[in-house]
Amino acid sequence: MTDFDNYGSDADDIARRAEESIRKTFRKKLFSRFAKAIVEYELIQPDDKIAVCISGGKDSFVMAKLFQELKRHNKIPFGLKFLVMDPGYNAQNYALIEKNARLLDIPITVFKTDIFADVESIGKSPCYLCARMRRGHLYHAAKDLGCNKIALGHHYDDVIETILMGMLYGGQMQTMMPKLKSANFEGMQLIRPMYLIREQHIKQWRDCNGLQFIRCACLFTERNADGENPENESKRLKVKELIRRLESEDGGIEQNIFRSVENVSLKTVIAYKDKDGVRHRFTDDY
Repeated sequence: MTDFDNYGSDADDIARRAEESIRKTFRKKLFSRFAKAIVEYELIQPDDKIAVCISGGKDSFVMAKLFQELKRHNKIPFGLKFLVMDPGYNAQNYALIEKNARLLDIPITVFKTDIFADVESIGKSPCYLCARMRRGHLYHAAKDLGCNKIALGHHYDDVIETILMGMLYGGQMQTMMPKLKSANFEGMQLIRPMYLIREQHIKQWRDCNGLQFIRCACLFTERNADGENPENESKRLKVKELIRRLESEDGGIEQNIFRSVENVSLKTVIAYKDKDGVRHRFTDDY
């Protein structure tokens, strides 16, 4: 791993402006919703040590700044590590991640993997496998740093898109959970403290501070952006556009999608799986 703990000494006015905007301009839109998710879903316990996973995009960088702000309030004693995995970024994207960490005064710890190269040969979209491999590496690296939790930057829009994707493409009703216990790394948990934050507000914070971040940056994403693989167009992008259109026609659609997984009535469900994965049908006790 490579440590960039000296980045804080080089941070300029950009970091201070970004922090000030979180405390004032975007307090309600970002920090208040961040804190609400932590309290509502009990994401942080005293003496937790959290690996804040920074992918290089806008979501993970704003999450890092929100964690720094929460730490400044010091209401809950917890530790932080800002963890960056390099899965095979090109030189330009890697340099941008380093630059943003320096500008935003985030002391990152970097480790390298070959995930992008490993999944490049997969025919259709490799995103699912790539995500699973990245999470496994993050758990491992976080545990080596003495952390018991990893924090990912998924936001409210990711949640509602996942709900709809499960229904339309997976034939199932499920959601992206605000926290999960790791099945393969004992004592480790995953938390999503951005769960209640809207993507548009993250973009507003980014633009307000004149910041630029990378996207996924894998070859598959780059080829899609260039139109080389139209047959592999992301299902998530389709669902994102569908939700946007429905919301513009009937306000409240987004909120209703989110609430749908909080208001499940088992009396009106044909079948469901319990927490142990056992399938039950309504005819079992009809």
